[in-house]
Amino acid sequence: MAGMAYQILSLKIAKKPLKCNFILVKILSMPETSPLTVGDLVKKAFAIKTAQLLYVLLLVATFLIGYLIARVQFLEKNQNTSTGSQTQTGAPAPPEKVDVKEGKLPILGKNNAKATMIEFSDFECPFCKRYFDETLSQIIKDYVDTGKVKLYYRHFPLDFHPAAMPAALASECANDQDKFWEYHDKIFQEQDKISGKTTDIITSQLKKWAKELQLNTSQFNSCFDNAKYQANVDVDLNDGRTAGVSGTPTFFINGRRLVGAQPYAAFKAVIDEELK
Repeated sequence: MAGMAYQILSLKIAKKPLKCNFILVKILSMPETSPLTVGDLVKKAFAIKTAQLLYVLLLVATFLIGYLIARVQFLEKNQNTSTGSQTQTGAPAPPEKVDVKEGKLPILGKNNAKATMIEFSDFECPFCKRYFDETLSQIIKDYVDTGKVKLYYRHFPLDFHPAAMPAALASECANDQDKFWEYHDKIFQEQDKISGKTTDIITSQLKKWAKELQLNTSQFNSCFDNAKYQANVDVDLNDGRTAGVSGTPTFFINGRRLVGAQPYAAFKAVIDEELK
């Protein structure tokens, strides 16, 4: 039987002498504990081919891993070099200041305050409310009441907030009666009463707040129903876009942009730098 197997392998050797000779030597060099059949020879030959394939795959995997490690080290080296240059030269260059108009609404603070802070906001924006709830009062206490900062509010109602534009128009009508900031506070304090509501509910609530603040409701309602100050809101929107505003709230502290409902510490850092 072994002789027959040898003849079969010899036929294969004639076609592929190098490959089959290698397999034949491997097979014949294996210790035998029992006579080999043709099936046994085929199985052992297949096992050797599989081992060779796995060896090749292992070499390829080792090469790829080595390449990836070298690539990561290269990127880390470049990143460290960049960081090092920033550290050596001190703090990064201050952001470019933006020339932003102050708008027509009344300021909160003293006219001669050294720092000017302009907010572009949306009365239905949840992040604007977070700023109102968590940060504004501290800024007023530490900087506005002490005469260091004056605040300006400018409208930037977002299209996907159905109550934002009506609230902006209503606040302008409240300003017509010298109560912009009181109405501003009322909206943010009770924002949930207009957020995501229907037009009728929003209109009713805005007029209700005017009554609660003891405004002349007849004058307020006429102002609101006729969108008397639509042009003012549109100017704020256009000025905001020109200044690069794309979301709310966005602030400009002496022209330095600060975006989002940042913690008080972020405002303090910029304001203190501008007050030096």
